[in-house]
Amino acid sequence: MAEIKLACDCGKVQGQAHDMDAQKGNRLTCCCYDCQAFAFYLMELGRSNHPAILDQYSGTDIFQMPISNLTIDQGIEEIACIRLSDKGMNRWYAKCCNTPIGNTLGRNMPFIGVVHNFMRHQTSRVDEIGQNRAYVQTHEIKKQIPSALKGSSAKAVMRGIGKILSWKLKGLNRPSVFFTQEGSPIVSPIIKRKSEIMQNIKTN
Repeated sequence: MAEIKLACDCGKVQGQAHDMDAQKGNRLTCCCYDCQAFAFYLMELGRSNHPAILDQYSGTDIFQMPISNLTIDQGIEEIACIRLSDKGMNRWYAKCCNTPIGNTLGRNMPFIGVVHNFMRHQTSRVDEIGQNRAYVQTHEIKKQIPSALKGSSAKAVMRGIGKILSWKLKGLNRPSVFFTQEGSPIVSPIIKRKSEIMQNIKTN
């Protein structure tokens, strides 16, 4: 299993994904409206000169992995968090250069969905974490995804649920660099409604 380097675009935030490979995690591409809004929010903050978050089908390539296998070695003070609703997912990013890091729920949930922009593969993404298993939440986009790429969203989601349950039983929700011992996020999340973000995109 590989040690995968993690870093934001400017290099201020760096870390590692420990003991990871295609079998241990779950790679998928999410087309949900929330993931799109998160990408647009970071674009609003200023990502025009950085690699795209969304692909040509408005999907975000994500690797679901145990949160305890992720460490941040430097730049933790540069980490920020946004929620798209009061009880929404915590969406973490590096505020120094607006690089998406990943998505989590509360401290008791043992997973993080690491966004592709934060992973620095030494060989290739496919070699280290496998092929994309499927596009999910495709009903929230207008473009048709070719069947050769689409995969089985049901199988990918069920695989993810199975992984999360297994990680929970193994206690892999701790330690977590994103939550305090008391269970609070390490920084207070900004609450910004996705409707507001998307409206700003439409009017600009």
